[in-house]
Amino acid sequence: MVVAERAARVRFRRALTLMAFTLVVPGSAQLVAGNRQVGRIAVRVWLATLAVLAFLGIRLLLDRSYALTLALNPTFLLLLRLYLIGGAIAWAALFVDAWRIGQPLSLRMQHRRAVVGVNGVLCFSVAGTMLFGAHLAAVQRDWLTMFVDGEIGAAHDGRFNVLLLGGDSGADRWGLRPDSMTIASIDATSGKTVMIGLPRNMQNFKFREGSVMDEQFPKGFDCDGCYLNGVSTWAEDHTDLFDSDTPGIDATVMAIEGITGLEMNYWVMVNMKGFRRLVDAFGGVTLNVRERIPVGGLGEDVTGYIEPGKRKLNGYQALWFARSREGSDDYSRMARQKCVMTALLTQVSPKQALTNFQEIAKASSAMIRTDVPGGALADFAQLALRARDEKVATVSLVPPQVNTAHPDLDKVRAMVRTAIDRSEGDAKPTAGRKKKGEGKVTGGSLGSRNDGYVANETDDVAAAC
Repeated sequence: MVVAERAARVRFRRALTLMAFTLVVPGSAQLVAGNRQVGRIAVRVWLATLAVLAFLGIRLLLDRSYALTLALNPTFLLLLRLYLIGGAIAWAALFVDAWRIGQPLSLRMQHRRAVVGVNGVLCFSVAGTMLFGAHLAAVQRDWLTMFVDGEIGAAHDGRFNVLLLGGDSGADRWGLRPDSMTIASIDATSGKTVMIGLPRNMQNFKFREGSVMDEQFPKGFDCDGCYLNGVSTWAEDHTDLFDSDTPGIDATVMAIEGITGLEMNYWVMVNMKGFRRLVDAFGGVTLNVRERIPVGGLGEDVTGYIEPGKRKLNGYQALWFARSREGSDDYSRMARQKCVMTALLTQVSPKQALTNFQEIAKASSAMIRTDVPGGALADFAQLALRARDEKVATVSLVPPQVNTAHPDLDKVRAMVRTAIDRSEGDAKPTAGRKKKGEGKVTGGSLGSRNDGYVANETDDVAAAC
């Protein structure tokens, strides 16, 4: 009786040991007591995996930005997904085989149940983790499909100029018209950024010389009631003039290049309603709310307020902070929008991005259209990391500096050039220069329409917010 009890315990320990071997070194159980050919193949694959992981670990220690290169490489993500799916199936099969090698029918009932339970937990834990990793790789790869094919193009005068368009659509409007227009002019080496804001109500401006829109409006966009944010609508009504799937955006680019004298590298159209989900995916954004910001619309449509103070806003609140017009004006709103963009750039950490990247990928896929090539993503991501340590400067082509009804384009281009020169250290910075009326707060922004809003023209947007 004692001998039989001891033998039962030995068989039980052996069965558990074989499963432990499989957990630590897949295939080792087969080498010890099963199909040795299968065991050798599994162990070699496991050792090769460890070697690749060691190489990647050393590479990431030497160059942490390499993680971005991998995360933004569709081929790598496809191979990773296939490996994880295949690995999950193979590892689960090895656990089942280790259970078989342990001769479960020779065990006592309580031992048999325990072995089945342990094996099931190990199978589902290991395989489930690997399959979830494969799912995340698939989500990331699907997100990359929103970008066009190609590699990063050449910078213009050492800078990448990316036009950020906030799309505003509705049942009472034709098309998706840009309600917010900002150029992010990024130094190709340091990532230092100048944001150039354009008002939606600008009139009587010239288009880029030689462009389709310049041929249609050789004297400028001077039709009655024609504003900058209406260029897209006009182009969408005359699609036969454009050899493009995005005539509205193309026409807007022609207008902005004509106004600023800058050549755009790429454009990004953001659905403002989807912006809410993106901020939530980042875990919110902390902003300095200088006065009560109405939420919900104009007049009787106001449903509440964002109270003053330094607050962490969720996506819904951040969207209304950026878009609220009640008790405000377009130029105060532009200043608040720059505060939101700067906060997202400087507050979102790589750790947050990695932790929430599945939600971020889903949110951005739903809210963004762009002509940025997939091959440029790693370069821009590294520039964004460098830009986190730099001050973000801004210049906005708004009153009192610019008459939006009849803009002096020579003055506008000089303002843009000066802002970029200051950012690059080629001109005297404006930091410390006191603006008239700087102590005022209007519509939630420091400054006023007549004196100018600080966040619309500064060498440090964060300090102005």
